[in-house]
Amino acid sequence: MSPDAERRAAWEAVLDALEADLTADGDVPWSEPTALGPVPRKLVGRASRLLAAQRDRIATLEGDRRATLDHLGALRAVDATREPRGSVYLDASA
Repeated sequence: MSPDAERRAAWEAVLDALEADLTADGDVPWSEPTALGPVPRKLVGRASRLLAAQRDRIATLEGDRRATLDHLGALRAVDATREPRGSVYLDASA
């Protein structure tokens, strides 16, 4: 296999993994690949689409995070207005 073909195959593997991670639920550990060299010209479009999809996913997650914080804030506000009713402790020995 030629060096260019090897580099392209290595980049395709990296892009495949990143695309799979994009659709995975939960945190996926990632470390920057090394010694790959520049993205082959034929894969630049794919890499650009992947970058755009990652940015869209980040925006979605950020929106979800903000909504969750808003909900938690509302719940805390409701809890702060409640007064205890009756005994807080139960004497189970009686």
